[in-house]
Order: sequence, then structure tokens, then C-alpha cells
Amino acid sequence: MPDPPPVFDALPEQYFAGILAAAAEARARPGPPLIDLGRGNPDLPPPAHAIEALRAAAADTSVAVHGYPPFSGLADLRAAIAEHYAREHGIALDPDREVVVTTGCTEGIAAALLGLVNPGDEVVVLEPYYDSYVAMLQMAGGVRRPVTLRAPDFRLDLDELRAAVSDRTRFVLVNTPHNPTGTVLTRDELAAVAELAVERDLVVITDEVYEHLTYTGYEHVPMATLPGMAERTLTLSSAGKSYSFTGWKVGWATGPAELVGALLSAKQWLTFTSGSPLQPAVAAALDERPDFPATLAAELEGKRDLLCTGLEKVGLPGRPPAGTYFATSDITHLGWPDAMAFCLALPERAGVVAIPTQPFYDDPDAGRQLIRWAFCKQTSVIEEALSRLAGADLAYG
Repeated sequence: MPDPPPVFDALPEQYFAGILAAAAEARARPGPPLIDLGRGNPDLPPPAHAIEALRAAAADTSVAVHGYPPFSGLADLRAAIAEHYAREHGIALDPDREVVVTTGCTEGIAAALLGLVNPGDEVVVLEPYYDSYVAMLQMAGGVRRPVTLRAPDFRLDLDELRAAVSDRTRFVLVNTPHNPTGTVLTRDELAAVAELAVERDLVVITDEVYEHLTYTGYEHVPMATLPGMAERTLTLSSAGKSYSFTGWKVGWATGPAELVGALLSAKQWLTFTSGSPLQPAVAAALDERPDFPATLAAELEGKRDLLCTGLEKVGLPGRPPAGTYFATSDITHLGWPDAMAFCLALPERAGVVAIPTQPFYDDPDAGRQLIRWAFCKQTSVIEEALSRLAGADLAYG
């Protein structure tokens, strides 16, 4: 009888599961509802014309709308994505061969890693990292090689980057604008990644889901626009963050046909395809309101400033982020053993939810005292959260 297949180690729990459990326990007690500044779940309205496009699609009872869409996504949406990249970044894409619609960027990450990474392949990853990277690399059998963005500045150390690459390295997984630190990698930093990729013949998988959410003085540079990178970059993104409909879960992958095709070969065993009525609505958002993300970014910048200034006043200082939904605070001075303990206690102490960043790190010390706040909320929500934090005892003990 043949040996049974190997049993994989249990996948890690999603980073916020324990925090949400603590929040649920606190919510069951008397008092006002909790304020969730943990998850990047915006309560800002999406563009009205996209909602109208979704309503029109849902009202159409034909199988063309409510049946399975094409495997790689509706042609109109793929064309809108290609036009988006041409308009915004000067990137020319063939919508039939170099664009695939995914069920959010998270599925794009999963399909990219499962479709490209072979067991034993080394993948350089910037840490702290979006938590799905760890789980998907584990599923693929890849070997994670972290390069740490260290507080308080969270910049890419180019010497550490080079040291992380070995003869078994095949991929670099880049996230910019970066979750959870809010760092936007500079053109020089990205050029160093590109130079290394060309020199060592590496493929770069780049998660650019916050591509439009950068703030004054900062510029997002798509990796695929750098010299030598168009042919070796698989770009992952989504409409969810830029248009405030994260729950729609419509994203995409773009790049050379062979890389996109490898992703598509894995996607077929994940979701097969993605929600039909949502796709024309996302196409409408991209085509008809290309200015919406810039308007949203300006609004978020004001919310960032409100939150970061308020956190400083209540004794939770941090660096204002250059992009994304997220700001980071250092709680070392409060005496807690780590950020996890602080965040588990915070719902009961202040009626506010935040996320510890230490689960985003391999390095056990790099993120031990850091917490992440989301500011993609209504101004009144942020103000109430700051008021609660100001009135709470945040010190350990």
C-alpha cells in the first residue's frame, strides 16, 4: 500500500480573529457599540453611477448577466482595466491575453502564488506583510525570505534585500503602497528591486491594491513601468479600495500573457470565475468616474491627519502614512508586554478595536509594540474613537 500523502501544517489563523473575538465579548456587555478602527472596511460611499450600473445589471434577468461570465472576466471589464492602465500609467495591455478578472486582490494573490511558485522556490517578501501571503506560500510549498521595513520610518533596506536573494530565489513579492505601514516605496527603492530582478532573473509579483490612495508629496510608481520590468512583472490590484466597495470583491491581474496564464490556471480551481453583475458596474466605475479615486484620496488625507493628530494627543504617537487606509502607533511607553495584549484589552477599556501588527512579521521583535488603525471612516466615527481613547486608561496594569 502506498504511503499516505503528507499532512500539511495547520494554516495560520487570520490575524484579526482573536481581536474580533475579544470585541464580540466586549460588545455583549452594556454600553455603546464598539468602534472598529481595526479592519480596512470603509464606511465612505462608493460612486453613485456604479451603484446604478449594478442595479441595472441585477434587473437584467438574462443568463448573460446572471450566468457564468467568461473564465477570464467580462470583455467590457477587461477592456476598462486595460484602458485604466493606459490612461493612468502609460502601460499598454492586451485585454484578451494580459488581463484577468479576479475575485478581489486576495484571490489574485492566491492564484498568483499557487500558479507560479513550486515547492522549494524562495520568495522574497517585504515584512510586515498582508497575512494571506503567508498562508498562500505555505499552500504552494514556497519558502518565505522576509526583508523587514523597520519602525519608525519603514524604509526598504537595499542591503537586506540583496542578502535575502539566493540561488533558489525565483520571486519577489512587493506591496506598495504598503499595508500595514502606509509606506509608499520611492522610485529609487523600486528601481533597486528592478535592478536586482533583472540581474538575478526574478519575477516580481506586485500587490498595488492601494495604487490610487497616496497623499500629498508621495507618488505611486507601478513596478511594470520601470526599465526591464514589463516582461517580468505580474501586477495585482482591485477596484475595492479605490472606489470604496471592498465587499464587491472584484480585482484583476495584469502582465505578460505567460504570467497571467499561470495565475488563470490556478484561479480555475479557486473561484472558477467571478460575479457577473458586479463586473459591468466596476467597468462603469473605471470608465465613467476615473477621477473618483483622487477625490477619495484627498478626503482620506484629511481623515489621516485627524486621526494621527488625535492619536498623538492621547499618547499613541506614530508616523502619518504616505498612503493606504492605515496608520501605525508605537505603544512601548505604555508598558504592555506586546501589542496583542493591548489590542485584546482595548475593546473593553475604550470601546475601540485596533489591530496588532506583530502577526505580520516573522521577526518576533520588529512589530511587538506596534498597532494599526484604519482611518477609512466617517469623520464623526474617528472623532468619537479619539474621545473614547482620551478618556480611557491605556497603560498596562
